Amino acid sequence: MTPEQFMPIILVGIIIIAVAVLFTFIPVMLWISALAAGVKISIFTLIGMRLRRVVPNRVINPLIKAHKAGVDVNTNQLESHYLAGGNVDRVVNALIAAQRANIELSFERAAAIDLAGRDVLEAVQMSVNPKVIETPFIAGVAMDGIEVKAKARITVRANIDRLVGGAGEDTVIARVGEGIVSTIGSSQDHNKVLENPDRISQNVLGKGLDAGTAFEILSIDIADIDIGKNIGAILQTDQAEADKNIAQAKAEERRAMAVATEQEMRARVQEMQAKVVEAEAEVPQAMAEALRSGNIGVMDYYNLKNIQADTDMRDVIGKMNSGENEEEDKS
Repeated sequence: MTPEQFMPIILVGIIIIAVAVLFTFIPVMLWISALAAGVKISIFTLIGMRLRRVVPNRVINPLIKAHKAGVDVNTNQLESHYLAGGNVDRVVNALIAAQRANIELSFERAAAIDLAGRDVLEAVQMSVNPKVIETPFIAGVAMDGIEVKAKARITVRANIDRLVGGAGEDTVIARVGEGIVSTIGSSQDHNKVLENPDRISQNVLGKGLDAGTAFEILSIDIADIDIGKNIGAILQTDQAEADKNIAQAKAEERRAMAVATEQEMRARVQEMQAKVVEAEAEVPQAMAEALRSGNIGVMDYYNLKNIQADTDMRDVIGKMNSGENEEEDKS
């Protein structure tokens, strides 16, 4: 075949490659879909999205959806939100849902809520259909010492104006729990709490616990209430046990001091007895010195010995009589 015969084939191949590159780089079908939906967008705008590394489907399809729903948004808004890392489709769905529910929501606020990490579509749905949050059992102690456990169901509605910067569900549950504990603790008798559980919900609801949160509390209902432990009796028992241990410790301290005092007195008695023995040991020496110096005579010495012997005999007789009396008393 001559080169002239190959030219048509080469030309057809070039055309096919050009069309393939065109449909790959330029979303022609998406452009046609947008025109068919009444969205006026230039093909060069789609090419610019490709150059800015924006997926055209993520912007054009939500734009078509918003246009059909009558929501006023433009390509630049959607593209900038996509480049900021937001979910364009979710924001558009939230705007459509808010328009259907007659909720005032601008694109800027919806985009800010989405970029803040909150589900803006869920927030709009919660504004229309309130959500019920159930707390765990929260225990409080009445003034009579009885523990009362209560479980509450909190009906909340999303407050779109406070979604950015507002506290979440955990804060609402914590505040409601604090209100329940405070209400139970201020009750004189636990029976009053059991008779009127709605008193808890009324007191808690009147505290304005939704301030600074992303929700508006519609109602607080006590789902279940139960009796716990007798905390007052337990505390009194623990206090009595502690007082007993303290008293025992003080008694042991006094006993130890008494034992130490007794030992000290015994030591002093032994010391005094030693001094007496020492003094008695000096008596014979003094008597001998008195005899040598003539201060006393021999007869005086013998009279003294007789007196001592008589005294010893009387002591022995006295001890014998006291022993017989003790035996008689025992018999």
